[in-house]
Amino acid sequence: MDAHAEPAAAGGLATRLAIRGGAHSGSTAGLAPGFAQANLAILPRAFAADFLSFCELNPKPCPLIGVGTPGDFSLPALGDDIDLRTDLPRYRVWCDGALVDEPTEISRWWRYDLVSFAIGCSFSFEQALIEAGLEIRHITRRCNVPMYRTSLATSPAGPFRGPLVVSMRPFAPAHAIRAIEITSRFPKMHGAPVHIGKPDLIGIADIAAPDYGDAVPVGDDELPVFWACGVTPQAAIANARPDLCITHYPGAMLVTDRRNVDFAAA
Repeated sequence: MDAHAEPAAAGGLATRLAIRGGAHSGSTAGLAPGFAQANLAILPRAFAADFLSFCELNPKPCPLIGVGTPGDFSLPALGDDIDLRTDLPRYRVWCDGALVDEPTEISRWWRYDLVSFAIGCSFSFEQALIEAGLEIRHITRRCNVPMYRTSLATSPAGPFRGPLVVSMRPFAPAHAIRAIEITSRFPKMHGAPVHIGKPDLIGIADIAAPDYGDAVPVGDDELPVFWACGVTPQAAIANARPDLCITHYPGAMLVTDRRNVDFAAA
């Protein structure tokens, strides 16, 4: 595949090469159908054990699907020729808990002591929803999924603590039931929703004003359905204040070579 070709229908490696070559810089929702995507958190080794515990204590927002070794910017278990410094459309760089950069590649930030964590992503179960005939609003509107900080607390581990972040997709009630059934089969991709309807009950004051991503309309006959989101660690990282941390930009994921079905429950 040419580095400047449209990556939407490509496989994992071809999509990463297109991103690496600058052909795609937006959300990865809908790219490489059938291939699993992952959220990313990269931390100094001194913080890695506590962050691993945080993920284990919060499996809904932080289902781990890969952990690297210090200084290694590849994740061989998730694909060939992965370069975490270049293969996401956009990143966030944090220093002492403060957001300092949102680059399209992170080579200049890379250090020998950094440990990479790949966290399952809800974009991976969206293909199953589409195949079941359900509309994914942010994909049809070609925008990023809306994400919200909630009033629900995560379980702390060491310095890592903070609110649960959720992503939202609207469905008619019958379709919401079907979405629950389908996503329950993907526990490594956040699994079943954590909340349905009444956003105020989880601390969301205005559904039209997401904290991350883009707002999408919710029809009068639809329910907002909320899934735990892999942006959750970013709030915890801001509280932990490592001297350096690198995460994915919300909606800009690592596209792997693993198939979604590899992570589906039997």
